[in-house]
Amino acid sequence: MIKIRLPDKSEKEFPKGTTGIDIAKSISEGLARNVLSISVNGELWDLHRPINEDADIKLHTWDDKEGKATMWHSSAHIMAAAIEELYPGTKFGIGPDVENGFYYDIDLGEHTISSNDFEKIEKKIYEIIKRKESFVRKEMPKADALDYYTKKGDEYKVDLINDLEDGTISFYQTGNFTDLCRGPHLPDTSKIKAIKLLSIAGAYWRGDESRKQLTRLYGISFPKQKELTAYLEMLEEAKKRDHRKIGKELELFAFSPSVGIGLPLWLPKGAMLRENLERFLKKVQRRYGYEPVISPHIGNKNLFITSGHYEKYGKDSFQPIQTPAEGEEFMLKPMNCPHHCEIFKTKQYSYKDMPVRLAEFGTVYRYEQSGEIHGLTRVRGFTQDDAHIFCRPDQVKEEFIKVIDIVLLIFNSLDFKDYSVQISLKDPENSEKYIGTPENWEKAEKAIIEAVEEKGLEAYIEVGEAAFYGPKLDFMVKDALGRKWQLGTIQVDYNLPERFELEYIGSDNQKHRPVMIHRAPFGSMERFVAVLIEHCAGNFPLWLAPEQVIILPISEKYQNYAKKVLNLLNNYEIRSLIDERSEKTGKKIRDAEVSKIPYMLIVGEKEENSGNVSVRKHGEGDLGTFTIEEFAKIIKDEIGDIL
Repeated sequence: MIKIRLPDKSEKEFPKGTTGIDIAKSISEGLARNVLSISVNGELWDLHRPINEDADIKLHTWDDKEGKATMWHSSAHIMAAAIEELYPGTKFGIGPDVENGFYYDIDLGEHTISSNDFEKIEKKIYEIIKRKESFVRKEMPKADALDYYTKKGDEYKVDLINDLEDGTISFYQTGNFTDLCRGPHLPDTSKIKAIKLLSIAGAYWRGDESRKQLTRLYGISFPKQKELTAYLEMLEEAKKRDHRKIGKELELFAFSPSVGIGLPLWLPKGAMLRENLERFLKKVQRRYGYEPVISPHIGNKNLFITSGHYEKYGKDSFQPIQTPAEGEEFMLKPMNCPHHCEIFKTKQYSYKDMPVRLAEFGTVYRYEQSGEIHGLTRVRGFTQDDAHIFCRPDQVKEEFIKVIDIVLLIFNSLDFKDYSVQISLKDPENSEKYIGTPENWEKAEKAIIEAVEEKGLEAYIEVGEAAFYGPKLDFMVKDALGRKWQLGTIQVDYNLPERFELEYIGSDNQKHRPVMIHRAPFGSMERFVAVLIEHCAGNFPLWLAPEQVIILPISEKYQNYAKKVLNLLNNYEIRSLIDERSEKTGKKIRDAEVSKIPYMLIVGEKEENSGNVSVRKHGEGDLGTFTIEEFAKIIKDEIGDIL
């Protein structure tokens, strides 16, 4: 017999060799019908894999991310099996689950496919599902696995196997399809009730632009048809809210191939939107004692060697810039922290001066691969609302809590109400990925966990998601469509102060190392604006809208009165413009609605004679007639003191 401990800490005894499905059946038949996979001592397993020793377990259903991952990973295999039947000779790269669904990278050889072939592939997928094919796990030595795929002529699997450690390697067979895979998978294909192929793209093998470009097929699956229907409806709504589409319609930003891919150009309205966001955060930062700094867009390569960024991210950065001086190299700034360390070093601080909070809207540059660039969410040049807090060790938790307060204030001001909190720790099994001593990592992780507990936040822990120099707290925001985005981040760092030999004079008159907190509530202005656009569908809150009011004269006779109204609104610092076109008032109103301008002021003979304005609100319609002073108060009251 073996002891199995459940998540509620209760223990049960089972015969050696028991499986996840056996454990589920012992709890309830309903659970047995819905369970998709099991975690055994923290490792995700198939439900039919025998457990031969005492273990802590957790059963996963569709409601768990592990359950979804199991279904989507299995769906990738079913899709691959369908493609192999339809297009013999296809070679397969990798086919993982992703945040929403799955994909498979494939080499079709002489075949080609497009979205026009999706219906045919889906039909074959449903045939395989109806066969109730089992996912059968097989294991073999590495040498035999290499031999198998070498004879098959699949260079992609050979490449993957060569990277694996010597020992036993696992495979999964689904009908006639066999794939190199760690697993886990569903018991059989019948658990999947609805599946849809979503898109097709090109992807270089292993992300290397010098290697062959494969075909990447994306899809998603569900245990119920109604869930797929709801998801597809959400995708249609997402298309309407696409920040690239709305950004173009509202004239916020643009891209030019002459400037370069992934390098956004902010148009006047978009620049005003950004300026309003910056003004808002700068006001908050002043309240919390931050000091503004500005650093250059480039830095000596040695600066990033010192920080450790070049070793970790050199391949993802732009190539060093050669200067006429022999041996001198600069780099486009990929992050702001090394510059801020050097700013801190310009002055000798005492323990009484701490903490020192340096803030900058600093633009950085990273060479994202062309296939991964997407609108404003993935670009090559972006501006971080970056700040670095240099504090004494005894101040870390207090400062960390203050940053949490700033993040929550921002989310509340922008109506991001649904968010989760992730504590990202280092992976103890891969210490080579990180810099710094175990003692410093332990102190940093402890400070974050205690700060989160003190704030009463419900947080989940992700091992292996820490930055290379320290653990962090990430805020994952759900937008109006239920999609999750990683926005705010806070990181505790004992390592860069060590590398840059940062010091302050303590109360003992000795030199001490400060602790560094990295903090970016928006993350990047580009990504934040993209998420914000899609969250509110371009209907920005009044304080943030690039244009708050549009004045609509009903004919040319009232242009002068419209200009008088404009001047009065300018005195109240209300961002306004006049629609001077020779169009009917109805069309002007419709166009203003499409432009998502919060307020419209209609002016004609009646308004000119009374010195009033007729007010319409975007999405609500006519509000009545007001004096300019009354309308200005409406605007002021709606904005409040946010700016």
